[in-house]
Amino acid sequence: RLILVFTVKLTFFKKINALGPANETDVQEVLSFFTIQHNIGTNDIYLHQVREVVHVQAQVVEGTNYILTVNMARSTCKKDDANKDGAKDEECVIQTEPTLAHSYQCKFSVWRRPWLNDTRLVEHKC
Repeated sequence: RLILVFTVKLTFFKKINALGPANETDVQEVLSFFTIQHNIGTNDIYLHQVREVVHVQAQVVEGTNYILTVNMARSTCKKDDANKDGAKDEECVIQTEPTLAHSYQCKFSVWRRPWLNDTRLVEHKC
């Protein structure tokens, strides 16, 4: 009985401190959710895209809290051309001219509880 409790606690501890690569499916879904929410909140006529994932952390807290730091940049796609979810049918590419790309860094936290179909943007600082 003692060994079983220790194993469960050790596994839970690993999940709390887990760092994951940016290509994992859950992280990609979180990035997509954040990008849509971020674009809804900007006054720019262009959509912004994630240029680079700097840091990813996943914490298990009655669901999973994803904390990410990303570099964002303006794309060539205008918001008016996007569908209702803020995405385009064709691929949006980041502006190649640095002054047009307007690169910046954001740190955000997204809390997901998939069994409740609940995803929330908890923190968002750019």
